[in-house]
Amino acid sequence: MKSINEIKLNQLTKNRTYFASPDSWEDQVLYFLMTDRFSDGKEKKENLFNRAQDFENAMNNPKRKEKWFFHSDKWNGGTLKGIKSKLNYLKELGITAIWISPVFKQVAFEPTYHGYGIQNFLEIDPNFGSREDLQELTREAHKNGMYILLDIILNHAGNVFAYTDTDRIYQNICYPVKGFRNHKGEAVLPTENIDFSTIGPDDGVYPTELMHHDTFTRKGRIINWDNYPEYIEGDFLLLKNINLGQGDYTNFQPSEALRILCQCYKYWIACADIDGFRLDTVKHLEPGATRFFVNEIHEFAYTLGKNNFYILGEITGGLNFAVDTLKKTGLDAALGINQISDKLEETAKGYADPTEFFKLFKNSELLGEDEYRWYKDNIVTMFDDHDMVSQQAIKSRFCGDTNTGKLLLNALFLNLMTPGIPCIYYGSEQCFDGSGNIDNMVREAMFACNFGAFRSQGKHFFDTDHFVYRELKKIIALRKNNITLTQGRIFVRELSNDGKRFYIPAKNNEERFQGVIAWSRVFSSDEIVLLINCSIETAQTVYVTIDAHLNSTTDVFEIIYSSDENDLLAACSVYKHDKRKSIKVTVPQHGSIALRRRTA
Repeated sequence: MKSINEIKLNQLTKNRTYFASPDSWEDQVLYFLMTDRFSDGKEKKENLFNRAQDFENAMNNPKRKEKWFFHSDKWNGGTLKGIKSKLNYLKELGITAIWISPVFKQVAFEPTYHGYGIQNFLEIDPNFGSREDLQELTREAHKNGMYILLDIILNHAGNVFAYTDTDRIYQNICYPVKGFRNHKGEAVLPTENIDFSTIGPDDGVYPTELMHHDTFTRKGRIINWDNYPEYIEGDFLLLKNINLGQGDYTNFQPSEALRILCQCYKYWIACADIDGFRLDTVKHLEPGATRFFVNEIHEFAYTLGKNNFYILGEITGGLNFAVDTLKKTGLDAALGINQISDKLEETAKGYADPTEFFKLFKNSELLGEDEYRWYKDNIVTMFDDHDMVSQQAIKSRFCGDTNTGKLLLNALFLNLMTPGIPCIYYGSEQCFDGSGNIDNMVREAMFACNFGAFRSQGKHFFDTDHFVYRELKKIIALRKNNITLTQGRIFVRELSNDGKRFYIPAKNNEERFQGVIAWSRVFSSDEIVLLINCSIETAQTVYVTIDAHLNSTTDVFEIIYSSDENDLLAACSVYKHDKRKSIKVTVPQHGSIALRRRTA
């Protein structure tokens, strides 16, 4: 489609039943994948990666090494059909909602495989597949009880026009535009009074109603990323910033471009039965623009029976800024890709004081009356992603740190067993270890291609027998089967090594904390006790406090999950120490444990 006038929402939605939203998004487990890097659907014809034989097989001669790096920022061949072919892999793991990187049509002259350089907001990029492929993916996902969230962009299009000078930086003035780019990237197309009969599908920007220079702010690329209004009005590198309107969020006047984009995204909900959006770069939107969009989408989705259509906002700029944005805009949740992701990873690795992570959650004993309380369905938590925005010089997945890579399961356990909607970045379940000075290095392919994980080529990584995949499957199932782990309040627990002196674990002046961290989730009269061991080499035995009012000395706790399966169902008696009650438990090296009071 080329024009917004081709969209007939009433006809598209007439007499159609849509997949209902979940009652509670905090009960879901999300999985974020990059479409180009996930699956080509041909894994049955490909060989599974064998670490002993294939690790860094692309580094063994100069030509293969050059080819591997060359393809790191090129299209590699992942498709929507490929994602559909791996629904069983994700369902078996326990994933209930899939967040997919943008799949809309990209500029033809640049390899924007990541999907953030949109040229046509009404079409699927042919590298990813077709509109019908997206529809079929959502149908199959829904049949399997899974939801689909699309990554979308409001504030910019791709590199669709050129300034009269090649490098324009933000100066709070509108620069003259040389022309819209054609399919070759040449800026030879007019920016107004266009004869669309002479314009091809790969030329300019679509829908056609956007193909006018006034659609864009035209103020050059952002240099000072924290200066207002520069980060609102400037171009995001080569991507061209769209003028979305003017005014305070309480009295915002949307531009025609924003109204058009709202229609485009309503179309994708109606056409493909999408269940939610992840809204890109919310920091670079006026709160009023975000609020207008969120209201439009929520109301439209509600008319389709999607009463809890979820819109997650990528909100960088610190915790306070993110919470304030959430309040002003009506976004359903913020992605915890800033302070929360850092603290989660650093806590699991022992590089941060454990208390700093748990302070982020409501009902933590350590939080006090701080008003900024993120919990339940207000935040999506994750520790790896495609941008690693808090990492400046070197981008690195969790396992890129070889010294602490064995603690990956602890990080996943911590993510899934604390409040919020947990999200897993693709490849984490296979211990991907990408690291480098550019984003591409943490976007390895899961399927057999030229840019595979572990510096390899020609092998796929969908290994359901991988230790981390199998253990993560158990952890997700534990969470799913216990409402206490999805809805429960969270409390940091004191520990003791001798049953006499109790303490809250703290890093102190150590280079790396190597003790045990413990917390409880409490829901009604149920308490589940959770522990991780930050020591890589040594199992540790500790007394961990439990709720003194819910539990008695005649109770027995049993292990309902352990990274050492020999521990399962082992019994732990309740001890009394003055006003405290505790249980004594041994936590495996670089391992995790969950315990629950045994019922009759």
